[in-house]
Amino acid sequence: MAIFTDQLRQSADFGPGDEDWIHLLVGDWQLIADLAFADLVLWFPVPEGTYKALAHVRPSTSHTVFHTDFVGERIRKDLKHLVEAAWQSQDIVRSDAGTPTPGDHSMLIEAVPLVRNGRTLAVLSVHFDLAGSRMPSRLELTYKQCAEDLLRMCTRGLWPDFATPTGSRRGAPRVGDGFIRLDAGAVVQYASPNAVSAYRRLGAAETLEGKSLSVTTMSLLKDRRLTDEALPLVVSGKMPWRTEIESMGVTLSLRAIPLRNAEGRYGALVLCRDVSELRRREKELVSKDATIREIHHRVKNNLQTVAALLRMQSRRMKSDEGRQGLDQAMRRVATIAAVHETLSQSLSENVDFDELIDRQFRLIVEIASPGQKVTTEKAGAFGHLPAELATPLSLVINELVTNAVEHGLASRDGTVVLAAQRNRNAVGEDILRVSVTDDGVGLPDGPRTEGLGLQIVRTLVTSELGGNIHWEDRKGPGTRVVIELPATAKR
Repeated sequence: MAIFTDQLRQSADFGPGDEDWIHLLVGDWQLIADLAFADLVLWFPVPEGTYKALAHVRPSTSHTVFHTDFVGERIRKDLKHLVEAAWQSQDIVRSDAGTPTPGDHSMLIEAVPLVRNGRTLAVLSVHFDLAGSRMPSRLELTYKQCAEDLLRMCTRGLWPDFATPTGSRRGAPRVGDGFIRLDAGAVVQYASPNAVSAYRRLGAAETLEGKSLSVTTMSLLKDRRLTDEALPLVVSGKMPWRTEIESMGVTLSLRAIPLRNAEGRYGALVLCRDVSELRRREKELVSKDATIREIHHRVKNNLQTVAALLRMQSRRMKSDEGRQGLDQAMRRVATIAAVHETLSQSLSENVDFDELIDRQFRLIVEIASPGQKVTTEKAGAFGHLPAELATPLSLVINELVTNAVEHGLASRDGTVVLAAQRNRNAVGEDILRVSVTDDGVGLPDGPRTEGLGLQIVRTLVTSELGGNIHWEDRKGPGTRVVIELPATAKR
């Protein structure tokens, strides 16, 4: 829920935690709107001597009173005296029933001061639409009483509680999903039809009223060793926490809101929701992710086996040219295996390419430069790249670094620099510029012949990566190869 925080910071004389408390209230006041069947507006004084609306919420259990949003508007004259009276008295102030409002609505309005540590921080206006009113049901009467209890707690700084979880756990229960009111002893005073149905799916009896929710819930557990430690405190209404219970293949999400006054806790609200299908889908996703990781792990193992077989075959070769060819093939297979190893350790579709290439870069140079002293330097950052780009780019860098050591340095000591830079082109595309530089003998004079390694590089850069490659002149000895490619995968 949006709130004008700048207005609070500029004009408010808040103490420690006051602004956080207001934000916590606005983050959870949908609960009150649903219970009260009413629109809520948060008002805050401004230097001009009036009040400004900082936030507005509509009920999901009933139609809204206002079809236009109040946020950012100054308060109307007919509402201002109620808000001022609530601010000064630090108590709830009500309008006369049937007060006419713009749009020919007949409404009852309550101004509720938000009081914390003896100071009024803001005022809530609660707008009840009286048009088409009828004899309320027991559910509606219970809802409205609970809304009144929560609003009364707001005037004493007792709700919301800072112990209330603020995480965005999927499947958090709402009022309409299932509603239970408890007394101080955790005995059910009222349970909505949805709440009764949810508990029946867990295996409970047909009725909950008059029974201890704590006893009923705990009796449904088949194995208490797997029980969330917060469950007893939630179903007894003692703590404002969330938890889940699972039984007979049904998963129920529970949330408790203790009701308190100056004397202490006198009851609680418990919201419940059947999240069985949601959790089942989440488990399927986790299972699919685990399967994908296992596939990457097995591919990596198989590629390492292929590399080992090539190594064994290389040792049996009598021809130096054949042995060198197998060694190069082994190195390429090992590069692909390293990418799959990285993918097997993460659920993300992107790869931290810097972490991957840092290991590869040093290893490539060590293998390609036996008896030489070759220094490696890395500049810039690749960032996270899509998995489909990681494998061909790793192979390209492998070939270019190997070529720089074997041909550029040509059995001499030197330095190989791998640099990466990300920027945007004229049309806003994310472009990755990669360069491999050595301080060796430089490019040969005359036309160049490309071996298998450079043919692989050119094919991968143009076909797989959708980029281009070129050689640049250097100031001084050596060679620089530059690749430019889109940093996002092709669709």
